[in-house]
Amino acid sequence: MNFWTAFTLLACFLFVPDLTQAQQSAEDAVERPRRIYLDEFRPQQSLTVEEHLLTRARFPCVNVHTHPRKLSDEELAEMVQTMDDANIAVSVSLDGQAGPRFPDHYQRLHQKYPGRFVVFVRMDYIGEGREDDPSTWDVNKPGYGLKMADWLTEAVRQGASGLKLLKDLGLYVRDANGKLLRPDDPRFDPVWARAAELKVPVLWHCADPIAFFRPTDERNERWEELYRHPEWSFYGKDFPSHQELIDARNRVIARHPQTTFISAHMADIPEDLHKLGSYLDTWPNMNVEIAARVSELGRQPYTARKFFLKYSDRILFGTDGVPPMSELIPHFRFLETWDESFPYEDNPFPPQGLWNIYGLGLPDEVLKKVYYQNAERLIPGVRVSVTADK
Repeated sequence: MNFWTAFTLLACFLFVPDLTQAQQSAEDAVERPRRIYLDEFRPQQSLTVEEHLLTRARFPCVNVHTHPRKLSDEELAEMVQTMDDANIAVSVSLDGQAGPRFPDHYQRLHQKYPGRFVVFVRMDYIGEGREDDPSTWDVNKPGYGLKMADWLTEAVRQGASGLKLLKDLGLYVRDANGKLLRPDDPRFDPVWARAAELKVPVLWHCADPIAFFRPTDERNERWEELYRHPEWSFYGKDFPSHQELIDARNRVIARHPQTTFISAHMADIPEDLHKLGSYLDTWPNMNVEIAARVSELGRQPYTARKFFLKYSDRILFGTDGVPPMSELIPHFRFLETWDESFPYEDNPFPPQGLWNIYGLGLPDEVLKKVYYQNAERLIPGVRVSVTADK
């Protein structure tokens, strides 16, 4: 090594700055973003993909899950106008009250908008009892099952097209001693049997999302939703597990093979379509509807599309609530398009999970079944109300 080479190497060694110290100084000089709370997070997606903002279903459809009972006349008119605009031929109101209150709601809808609504009657557990005293409830008195079955018969005579169960059974309804009643309690058997005799379906909301039955901690993917609605958590206390509720409902379906069941909200297990498929394979009298579960289905588009293609005869269209056009658009995009990574709700802060959804691009023959053909086949009164290209 000559003199000048050695000198150059020595100079480089002596005069190279301390990179670690320089990097640290640079990092210290950078102003960090302020820390924000989760409910302040409003990410704007940078992804650029095709968008198809469908405001009208490709085929006339039946919305099998709506709740219009408390609407004013003006609000009801707005709902029907949205139905017209969106190509919703019929909406199923799940708000019929058991007993003498049923005709009021039924007549209001049919007199104002003939042919646009069918009505399901709800199970009534309390009757004339006191809400704070289960020992006074009808459900805890002898002969309840037959009484409710007779109420169902009368409601069908007055125009009801089915029976609706809320998630009360299994989560809120208690026996005379204050213990939660199981969904498969035999006192309800006369009701399921009567539905079969009357040839009307039972639309059943049993349980809730699986996350609602897990600890509300940092691992719960719907922590933000449960933080805003702690009353929606069914973890602990004397609540049954999610699977216990599902199993109890399934035992009822198995015990009454002649009764048609429509399990609301994708049978409350859209998080596991493989398991749901096994249930549909086992019980041919079980069907499902998609209300308020597009958020779960749309984040698993490959699995969901296979499910819809395989079980297209068993799936019905539904939304829950009284959806404005802004909430219908994601449903139509999910079913009809190949759109990627779009919001499942019009709420600026997603209400059910911090993710976007993807479209299934279903073929026309499947869309027709989901939109209206399955509802025509399963729900009395719907077939004559739907006019569709066949």
